[in-house]
Amino acid sequence: MRILLLPIALIYRIALVIRHKLYDWHLLKSKGFEQPVICVGNLALGGTGKTPHVEYLIDLLSEQYRVCVVSRGYGRKTKGFQLANISCGPETIGDEPMQYISRHSDLLVAVDECRNRAIELMGTMDRPPELYLLDDAFQHRSTQAGLNILLTAYDKPYCDDHLIPAGTLRDIKSASRRADIIMVTKSPAGLDNLEKAEMIGRLDPLPYQKVYFSSVEYEPFYSANQAANEVEPDQADAALLFCGIARPEPLIEELRRRYRHVEVMVFSDHHPYTKNDVENVLDKYRKMAGERKIIVTTEKDEARFTNSPYLCKFDTAPLFVAPISVKIDEEEKFNEEILSYVRKNAHHG
Repeated sequence: MRILLLPIALIYRIALVIRHKLYDWHLLKSKGFEQPVICVGNLALGGTGKTPHVEYLIDLLSEQYRVCVVSRGYGRKTKGFQLANISCGPETIGDEPMQYISRHSDLLVAVDECRNRAIELMGTMDRPPELYLLDDAFQHRSTQAGLNILLTAYDKPYCDDHLIPAGTLRDIKSASRRADIIMVTKSPAGLDNLEKAEMIGRLDPLPYQKVYFSSVEYEPFYSANQAANEVEPDQADAALLFCGIARPEPLIEELRRRYRHVEVMVFSDHHPYTKNDVENVLDKYRKMAGERKIIVTTEKDEARFTNSPYLCKFDTAPLFVAPISVKIDEEEKFNEEILSYVRKNAHHG
């Protein structure tokens, strides 16, 4: 099937190469800004762990600087500029911005399909942001970032992938040359130096590119409803996972390590949950064997239920959220590289 799809991928590649050349030759314009702009993105369609890496940077930088995350707001039903707040719903700003604002209530989150416009509008505030984090904007060259962080999954690096529809890449592999930092995400814990060197050799970074490795860490589950407050998740023996994320396999493996019996309902990435979806989840939960059973979902999926009339349907079933964070190898070195860039370019107001 991949061979049959290669001609389509080749046409797509030609279009991408032409687009990049137009930017390289300055026939298409990239706009730069005075404030530090850090872009976090990938070449693949999804599943590289972008959201927890953006949250890592938020935690690193927000104590010292007024940070603004700029996102397209994928999956929202609105258009144009939106300044996110906790009362918004995913239909207004998208699920990932909703997740950011839920975890960081004081954070500035601007949503706009035109990132330049979002930055310009945020700059007119009485106390404008001191730096911007571009969420999933590596391929959007109209905004010029001062620091580009490219994510690629350890088990599916871009060097081994193909352009869609033959593979999962949405940009050409040579676009990786624009990255200042390449982060190999979802790496196995305890990766040794030989394994790191082998991956770095496959990626073949340019001399100015730094390669780091990160792994996923699962934090304690937290309750999403009253029924979950009456249950200890560690004492359950069965779990039903429902989620709509790009690559749920690591979470499924984690649940299978924790529970004797696990069932899974996987929806498409950014899936907008309907009443029928929730009823199907609950029906599957009720049919599961055992007394000590729980329902588990992700933070991104929980964000989609913000202001939703369907969340209350879970009231009779313990619903838990499985939050994740990232552990970065050579963390101090990585942090200093980020902070050094920001210090050199930030203008405190």
